[in-house]
Amino acid sequence: MVSMIDTNSAAPPAWFTAALATPVTQRTTMVDGAAIAYRTWGEPGGRGIVLVHGGAAHSRWWDHIGPLLADSRLVVAIDLSGHGDSARRESYSLDQWAREVLAVAEDAGIATPPTVVGHSLGGLVTLRAAVLFGSRIEGAVVIDSPIREMSPEEHAAREHRAFGGLRVYPSKEEILARFRPVPDQPVLGYIADHVAATSIREVDGGWTWKWDPAIFGRQVPPTLLTRLDCRVALFRAEHGMVSTEMSDVMYDRLGRVAPVIEIPSAGHHVMLDQPIALVAAIRTLLSGWDHSLPATGP
Repeated sequence: MVSMIDTNSAAPPAWFTAALATPVTQRTTMVDGAAIAYRTWGEPGGRGIVLVHGGAAHSRWWDHIGPLLADSRLVVAIDLSGHGDSARRESYSLDQWAREVLAVAEDAGIATPPTVVGHSLGGLVTLRAAVLFGSRIEGAVVIDSPIREMSPEEHAAREHRAFGGLRVYPSKEEILARFRPVPDQPVLGYIADHVAATSIREVDGGWTWKWDPAIFGRQVPPTLLTRLDCRVALFRAEHGMVSTEMSDVMYDRLGRVAPVIEIPSAGHHVMLDQPIALVAAIRTLLSGWDHSLPATGP
C-alpha cells in the first residue's frame, strides 16, 4: 500500500486539536474483581456508544473519534482489562471483556441499550457481547475484524512478529520511537504521536508499554458468526485485514442482514489513517438505523 499522506511533516488540523480539547471524564469501575478504566464525552442519562479498542491498544486510540460522535449520545471509550489504565487479570477471554463492556456502559450512565463499536480484537469482543447479551445491545459495529481463531494482533504475537515480553526502555524518547501499529501501515503522524504518548507508563529503570503480555494467551474464541438479537454492521478497510471474500462469508453467516461498509484508502487501523471517513461512516450508519426498522433476513 502506498501512502498518499506525509506522515511526518503534517501539523495537526483544527478538527483534531478541537477534539482533544473537548471536555472528557476519566472514571473507573469494578468488574469481576478488576478495576476497569474508561473515558466519556457527552452527558449521561440517554443513549450511548461504547468504543472498544484492539489488542494491545487502549481507550485513547479513540480520543479524536469519541468527541465527534458525542453530539446526541454519551460516548464511552473503555480500557479492557490488561490494557491501558485498567487492572490485569490472571487470564483473559472474550466473555470477560464483553461483560466489562456492558458494565462500563451501565456505570457511565447510558440509560438505554448501547451501540457497541469495536475495532480488530475489539470487534470480536463486540460480537461476543451481542451473542451473550442480545437485546441489551442496540447495535454492534465491527471495524475490520477478521473473524477467525485469533485477531491480527494475536497472530503477530504467537508468530513472534510483535508483542514479545515487555521491555523497559531507558528513556521516553526511545520507547516513543519504537511505536508501530500492528500490522504496520502508513498513518497520520500527529495521531500516531498522540497514541504513542498515551501508550506508555513509567516504571523502575525507564518506560514500558501499558498492555499485559498475557492478553495474547487466551483460548480460541467461541463461535461468533450467528444471527444476533441486535442490529449489526461490518466495516472493512480497503487495505485492511478483511478481504471482500471474508466479508461476504461474514455477511452470509450473520443472516444476510448486516451491511458491509468499506472505508476507502484505509488500512487496518482506520482511526490512524482515515479518521474523518470512519466518523462519517459511523454517523451515517447510526442515522440510518434511527430512521429504519431492523432487517429480519431472508
